[in-house]
Amino acid sequence: MIGTIRIAIVDDHPLFREGVTRSLSEIGGFEIVGEGATAQDAERIASTMQPDILLLDISMPGGGLSAVASILAAHPAQRIVMLTVSETNADVTTALNAGVQGYILKGVGSRALADILRNVAGGESYLSPMLSARLLSDLQSPQSTNGAADRLRQLTERQTEILRLVAEGLSNKEVALRLELQEKTVKHHMTGVLSKLNVRNRTEAALMMREFRDRDRNRP
Repeated sequence: MIGTIRIAIVDDHPLFREGVTRSLSEIGGFEIVGEGATAQDAERIASTMQPDILLLDISMPGGGLSAVASILAAHPAQRIVMLTVSETNADVTTALNAGVQGYILKGVGSRALADILRNVAGGESYLSPMLSARLLSDLQSPQSTNGAADRLRQLTERQTEILRLVAEGLSNKEVALRLELQEKTVKHHMTGVLSKLNVRNRTEAALMMREFRDRDRNRP
């Protein structure tokens, strides 16, 4: 069972930070260990406070996405969740490729946010359903679906096994434990998966696997 989850919030709107802090505090199970308004604040908090989860906005002085890259370079184990109004595919894919564990839109309710953060703290990843559906729609476009089944068949048995677990929502660490592999070995296989499937990140690869798995199940 996960204990109290230590959260830091970096957003350049003080009223929004106060609202998130109040909501999570009222729900319970969370401790707010740091607040900031800039990319530099995010880097400082990650270094000094080492929160379980760092909540970042994209639009802030210094840029939230720029902060992600520098923070993960210095602290690879830091869990980062973007909490933002940006719905652009470019921001979503950039964030996912950079290594964030979650991408949440600011319209989320407080209890839903708390549930997502608990799951992320437990090792899962999260992408807002609307954004997930949009990425899947992109993958289903004629130019994307053409040859997708053939690309999936190019995966080795081990790559397919790993991708199926990723499609179930498991992190690289959880996949490694399940298959009794080193985490770096799983990462190596996932690099090969992304290359063979010609997708930009593990989320798109997982969506592709789910789509074809569901399609096979629904065939008469």
